[in-house]
Amino acid sequence: MPKILSVSTVNPPFTIQQKEAAALTRALFKDRFQNIERMLKVFENGDIQNRHLCMPLEWFEQPHDFEERNHLYTEHAVNFGVQAIEQCLKNSTTLPKEIHPSEIDAIFYISSSGISTPSIEARIMNLLPFREDTKRIPIWGLGCAGGAAGLSRAYEYCLAFPKANVLVLAIELCSLTFQKDDYSKSNLVGASLFSDGIACVLLSGDESGIQPIKSVPKIIGTSSKFMSNSEDVMGWEVKNNGLHVIFSRSIPNIITKWLGPVVHEFLNKHQLTTQEITHFVAHPGGKKILTAYEDTLQFSASETEISREVLNKHGNMSSPTILYVLKQFMERDPQSQDFGLMAALGPGFCGELLLLQWE
Repeated sequence: MPKILSVSTVNPPFTIQQKEAAALTRALFKDRFQNIERMLKVFENGDIQNRHLCMPLEWFEQPHDFEERNHLYTEHAVNFGVQAIEQCLKNSTTLPKEIHPSEIDAIFYISSSGISTPSIEARIMNLLPFREDTKRIPIWGLGCAGGAAGLSRAYEYCLAFPKANVLVLAIELCSLTFQKDDYSKSNLVGASLFSDGIACVLLSGDESGIQPIKSVPKIIGTSSKFMSNSEDVMGWEVKNNGLHVIFSRSIPNIITKWLGPVVHEFLNKHQLTTQEITHFVAHPGGKKILTAYEDTLQFSASETEISREVLNKHGNMSSPTILYVLKQFMERDPQSQDFGLMAALGPGFCGELLLLQWE
């Protein structure tokens, strides 16, 4: 089965504390909400301490049109993407040697927070020495499910081409979508939650010449699930000045009622139960979402500890977030033969599951 050989993450340069983000939001929103102090409790109650942004905090005090936002997205995504790829291919913790970009057969680029044609991975290929016949598979619009979905599609590629070495590059600069003049509750919640992050993963097929120097997770199987007529649960509304967040309050309730049967059905196909899952690699969409995971799957808080830690230190970075969680699991050296379950949810509404086993 295809193996996950290396994971890298890159944090944008500007770190803000949650109280700073709350102060800025108060200044921008106070004249529009009579109960602004009560609404700002979402900043205190989300279990987020720090977030990383690609622009300084004062940038968000001024209006910015779609053209400026998207130009910054393209510029930063290329620069951060190069860093993430180089770190991933030089990861001496799991790789026997530095991997040259010419050894990569395909790149899956995952994002939902900006647009670019040519896509970002093409621009990066002009800066790093990839082969000219490297396959490019950009995937847009899966939001928080994107990191897990990218791994699933890369897994399928490696099944079809077992000699392949594949990169999954997830870049989200969610902060660039913040709308200072959008006084919706969704925008306020988004301001308390979302941030910027970059992650890169190297996968290899069974016949790849790269062999890890320590136990790494192989992907045993995947599952994608779509919920009909649920476009209003999460996503973007595209307006003249950019992307406006759609974020339903019903997401934790949907997880509690919908996700459990989906997970049990998936595990049953592999003759497993949730009790046999040692490592729960969950996308930390927010504090309430992690609690909903625990409730519906009957997992303890200790099983979402790493996800909560990533949420606390980084916020919700959309698609790369689950790869930050995966990186921490790999660094903790799980036992050989341990099972892991990766789960992420995104616009559609949809869910993506992967069954992992360390070896």
